[in-house]
Amino acid sequence: MVSDSQHSTSSLVDRRPTISGTELVATLVPPPQFDRASFDSYRPDPDYPSQEEAREMLRAFAVPAPTVSRGGFFGLGRKKAEPSTHAPTKPGIYLDGGFGVGKTHLLAATWHATSGRKYFGTFIEYTALVGALGYNGAVGVLSGARLICIDEFELDDPGDTMLMTRLIGDLTSTGTKFVATSNTPPNALGEGRFAAADFMREIQAMSDRFTTIRIDGVDYRQRDLEGDAVPLSDEEYRFALADVAAAHERMTDDDFSALIEHLSTVHPSSYSGLLTGVQCIGLRDVRVLTDQSSALRFVAFIDRVYDAQIPIRATGAPITTIFGGGMLEGGYRKKYLRCMSRLNALSASEIA
Repeated sequence: MVSDSQHSTSSLVDRRPTISGTELVATLVPPPQFDRASFDSYRPDPDYPSQEEAREMLRAFAVPAPTVSRGGFFGLGRKKAEPSTHAPTKPGIYLDGGFGVGKTHLLAATWHATSGRKYFGTFIEYTALVGALGYNGAVGVLSGARLICIDEFELDDPGDTMLMTRLIGDLTSTGTKFVATSNTPPNALGEGRFAAADFMREIQAMSDRFTTIRIDGVDYRQRDLEGDAVPLSDEEYRFALADVAAAHERMTDDDFSALIEHLSTVHPSSYSGLLTGVQCIGLRDVRVLTDQSSALRFVAFIDRVYDAQIPIRATGAPITTIFGGGMLEGGYRKKYLRCMSRLNALSASEIA
């Protein structure tokens, strides 16, 4: 923690948040940055027609075409309208595409456009809900929902994958619809990581319940950014702390290695609790990570920071270069690249 006569800052490593099952259910809504996400506010790139096509398919999925009556005395012989060519017939939609093409915006737009009880959360939040309430308890809470949105479907652990596949199967059988996002299509998830036949059968079972929609495009977060995030000097960092304090905002101040260690003591489902009341995050002496578990925890943490749109100021190594030891050539490459994209944007963003 840094302090002087002019200002003091809080530290993330001093926080030890926990979250109950009831609290988890209450958080299953879109992140604040997507509070007003809609199909109309989504701006498809004309160079990539799949973005417009995805928007129209999701619009039809969220708000099905009304039944049209025609013909017949007293309504006899009435027929339902032909289904829209855009409307998927399966109970779920799987948005496949690179990071930064607007998948989460479309996911949130679908949530907002759907009436009735609905939930929106990350894969980690749903598995945490099962951990907190038990499988039957989670099914009981989610049953009857009209829509469940799952952002960034994770398949790093075969057990969690099978758990979520079972959950999807049990809930779709009662009429719940799903929309999920990932950087990899369902029949390729886990490819190159796991070879167990049972696991691959689970992947196929999930794939059969979803219409896969491919969204092409470039990362919108990087359109106005070039290169890696630029670290601050020690003096610039101290000025950043002072400026935030002078504006009566709260900036946390932590040693990067200490934060990495602290994240191992907090369940990922509680990472959002670390950020309560924080307007800016300060990290000193950023270094390259070579431990995969530490790197994946940091990715999960940055996902929550990005959801909350909290700027980052850092010293040491450029924060977009921290994934070392061949991580960018491994099975989690897309996850790390997404995190780097978000880190670049957060490092360049203004402090509110």
